[in-house]
Amino acid sequence: MSVLVDESTRLAVAGITGKEGSFHTLNNRRYGTNVVGGVTPGKGGQDVEGIPVFDSWEQAAGEVQPNTAMIFVPPRFAADSILEAAAAGVELVIAITEGIPAHDELRVYNTLKRDRAGGHSTRLVGPNCPGILSPGKANVGIIPASFFKQGNVGVVSRSGTLTYQIGNEIAQAGFGCSSIVGIGGDPVPGSSFVDIIELFQDDEQTELIVLSGEIGGSAEEEAAEYIAEHVSKPVVAYIAGFTAPAGKQMGHAGAIVSGSAGTAAAKALALEAKGVRVGRTPTEVAEIAIEILGGVATDRRSIPHSGHTAGSPIGQQLR
Repeated sequence: MSVLVDESTRLAVAGITGKEGSFHTLNNRRYGTNVVGGVTPGKGGQDVEGIPVFDSWEQAAGEVQPNTAMIFVPPRFAADSILEAAAAGVELVIAITEGIPAHDELRVYNTLKRDRAGGHSTRLVGPNCPGILSPGKANVGIIPASFFKQGNVGVVSRSGTLTYQIGNEIAQAGFGCSSIVGIGGDPVPGSSFVDIIELFQDDEQTELIVLSGEIGGSAEEEAAEYIAEHVSKPVVAYIAGFTAPAGKQMGHAGAIVSGSAGTAAAKALALEAKGVRVGRTPTEVAEIAIEILGGVATDRRSIPHSGHTAGSPIGQQLR
């Protein structure tokens, strides 16, 4: 199994006729993702290397029945495209676009939340995220799939690049990932750490979870509380920004701290207090994950292994 994207994914892409949209759409298709269409207003009836283009999400939904949308349109149009895909009944929307105005993100968040309360079930991942990869099954976004192998580690991250490094080091050690989910670093994400960790907890293939966070906000502290109460699988974490100066944005729009709130140290302490091992570098995180997967973890801060041993699935290398 995996989470969110797999062999059943039917992908349509907003902005498919643009340079970035077409490049990554075709790259996803080469990986094996089932790309069924694209949406660019005014260009309906065209195609991108055989992929049909529609003028609207309503038309795309009626013609090719996508269950997943990828958003590659400019920031000022992205919120409307997300909401149009949701209104057309698309179950999963992955917004790659960076720089969406915060008030637009709030409008999207509140609209989707209201619609969920009314029985509509569209899930948003992003914006400003690298997408989702389920190795060997489907790739939706800009994640370089060659860095990863199929396996039993679920990765959720606010940062794309750090995810690639951690996943690559795990792969080099002979282990692999069930799914890699980039939730993005904007202040108003469509999906939180808790949302994705819940999916990994329920996924039979995932036996260990890696959380990659960063300074700013309280998402990691909220994840720590959820992990302590609801997660039985081992979790390893990394927090970027231990040397970041207070009051300065570092990279993502949501990566800013004030005083002691939102610092890497505070987040690490919150996670460790709930039994999550926290690496101080991406390499250390990969080493801890490999140690647990090998069934030889001895650090007192580690989460109990629920009876897993070196001979159980979590102790077997998935190559």
